[in-house]
Amino acid sequence: MKGVILAGGTGSRLYPLTRVTNKHLLPVYDRPMIFYPIETLVEGGIRDILLVTGGQSAGDFLRLLGNGKDFGLKHINYTYQEGEGGIADALRLAEYFVDAEPVCVVLGDNIIEGNIRKVCDAFRSNPSGAHILLKQVPDPQRFGVPVLDGNKVVRIEEKPAEPASPYAVTGIYFYDPSVFDRIRTLKPSARGELEITDVNNSYIRDGKLGYSILDGWWTDAGTFESLLRANNLVAESQARRLDKGVSAGPECARAER
Repeated sequence: MKGVILAGGTGSRLYPLTRVTNKHLLPVYDRPMIFYPIETLVEGGIRDILLVTGGQSAGDFLRLLGNGKDFGLKHINYTYQEGEGGIADALRLAEYFVDAEPVCVVLGDNIIEGNIRKVCDAFRSNPSGAHILLKQVPDPQRFGVPVLDGNKVVRIEEKPAEPASPYAVTGIYFYDPSVFDRIRTLKPSARGELEITDVNNSYIRDGKLGYSILDGWWTDAGTFESLLRANNLVAESQARRLDKGVSAGPECARAER
């Protein structure tokens, strides 16, 4: 399974911080934000990773991450997204890298407490359709929200004023190779972007989307409020780990695996 991290965009909701750097290079507690999605993939057993970025700070990712040795990797792949075309447009750039394999896609500002190893293993064993991770949140109207009928997702509504459920679709997605054909059929939304929600709804229409509830806490870090929340959650988690005599950071993550 390949892994793709989407770390482009202008980060306009975090101006003026993002006038001088990419959002995903901002600190979350004691590490750059981009470290967390990389760790998510590595802890899921994924070693072949592509980072999609853009803007004027793209070269800073290479200086920061190199070939990924801090994460136990031998190599990280990079590609550049021109402009602001949306999440699905950024994923489109990964087609040749994915090369007809199943792929796990993580948004670069998503941070989780646990790991996704169980879901990764399950999708590897049956890499058909798509699989999303849901999490109950106090403000689902900020996200894509699943409309549930029993144990099925019947559609996903993007940032609804009146959410049909208390769940958010997290920025962690599993897709089979048909995802790129589906992206080619999309039309830009009202905001001029190719929406990942439209990709997921395409799978739903074909009866090929499953879901799991993510264990542990989850947050994005794309607004001042959620960035502060991410810092606090990571700080609390690391304090608990230190109380148990466990170090934090990439070296620890590799040791625990």
